[in-house]
Amino acid sequence: MPGFPEVPGANGAGVLSIALIGPDQERRKAVAGALAGCQGVLIREFSSYPAGLVDLTQMMEQHYDVIMVDLDSEPKRALQVVESICNDGSRIVMAFSAQADRELVVRCMHAGAREFLALPLAAADMADALARVTVRRPGAGPANSTAGKLFVFLGAKGGCGVTTVASNFAVSLAQESGRKTLLIDLGLPLGDVAIHLGIVADHSTDNAFRDSSRLDASFLSSLLVTHSSGLSVLAAPGDFPQTEASVETVDKLLAVARQNFDYVVVDAGSRLDLKDSALFDASAAFYLIVQVGVSELRNANRMISRFFAARDCELQIVLNRYAPRALPFDEQHIARALTRPAQWRIPNDVSIARHTRNTDTPLALNDSPLSIAIRQMAREACGLPEKLEKKKGFSLFGRAL
Repeated sequence: MPGFPEVPGANGAGVLSIALIGPDQERRKAVAGALAGCQGVLIREFSSYPAGLVDLTQMMEQHYDVIMVDLDSEPKRALQVVESICNDGSRIVMAFSAQADRELVVRCMHAGAREFLALPLAAADMADALARVTVRRPGAGPANSTAGKLFVFLGAKGGCGVTTVASNFAVSLAQESGRKTLLIDLGLPLGDVAIHLGIVADHSTDNAFRDSSRLDASFLSSLLVTHSSGLSVLAAPGDFPQTEASVETVDKLLAVARQNFDYVVVDAGSRLDLKDSALFDASAAFYLIVQVGVSELRNANRMISRFFAARDCELQIVLNRYAPRALPFDEQHIARALTRPAQWRIPNDVSIARHTRNTDTPLALNDSPLSIAIRQMAREACGLPEKLEKKKGFSLFGRAL
């Protein structure tokens, strides 16, 4: 049975209080059984939906961190309950169903539920869903409450796969954490995050830089496009930009973004010209994307020595398109060239990469070794434990059935 870390809850330290609402005893007991394998949870079962507003109010007076609702017994009534609870804004709602109907999932999402669990539900999937809930539970945001966490992806050389890794990391981060996540494409003048994610953007970073005097939360929101995973994206322009990205405008963009998003991911390509901007803020987490080759390792060595050796910042090295049997150097030589060991290895899978490009489907939405490696990066970034087994459930945030 999978372990689950204890979390603080309303009923005392180390307890997550859960209300389980389900008229059907078999389905309710199935969910309760999956919950029984998780540490630090206190469950109370309700065998019927609240009859009306009075009953619902009385239920809410008994504080629960998480409320789980059976959608199958009376879907219309269940969705009304979900919406009423979500309007309160202080509790996480998770819905479960044995049907996993796509239309029902969408309606449930619009009602405000944060997770959709398809039955039968393995204990491992329940533990994983609860882990996501503890990350995004009210009061459980990023450590820095005044600014969202900044993740900057840089390449040691053009064509090393920065956009592929950054865009799929951002999708995974949005899915795994459930928190507000923004991806900014600063790979100018020819950034192609939108192509990698299969989205069409009417606005871009060029609009933000051209009208920087208007740049606030409302204006930024009007420039964004939302990916199906829930990720917000500020794309690069489809043509050569009309306005150069100055240090001042980049600083303002990042400040507004971090004030309004929990996580901000930036595809910076090889933008070393912005080394004096907030992009290189000491609070950021940097991911240096490197392929194992003479010129790539040389460039990476120069970048690390010049920009990161004396800086008190978080730097993680990602070996992309990693094929151990085809390496011209052994691990010891690679670590010596990089001045430190690499933290991540993204396997080389040409067929999967080609398929995702042709279908406009992000790598993060499949279960290939390549996507699993990127997903693990995202899970560590948002404080979730490593996930070894393949996921089998369906989540409201884009997991496959």
